[in-house]
Amino acid sequence: MSRVRIIKETCTEWPGEWNLCFQWAQYIYDSDEVPEYGYRFIWRRKDGSLQPARGQARLPSMELIEELIRKAKGQGWGDYVDETFSEKKRG
Repeated sequence: MSRVRIIKETCTEWPGEWNLCFQWAQYIYDSDEVPEYGYRFIWRRKDGSLQPARGQARLPSMELIEELIRKAKGQGWGDYVDETFSEKKRG
């Protein structure tokens, strides 16, 4: 098992109850494994809560994916890589 700590996030303004979000996160494991960093897409309700389902997020279009990646790069965090990430250096 693991838990996720969101470090950076950008979201779409999507009609309806949900917004699609692109996140840079730290994956913290219950075992003695070293935490890992990575990107993920996840749906967030308008009230701020995350979609409780496990598994993959449905991504409606490449245009939406590219928009979120552009936003992350524009905010300065779209080029992080797990092995080189340091919150002190880049966060």
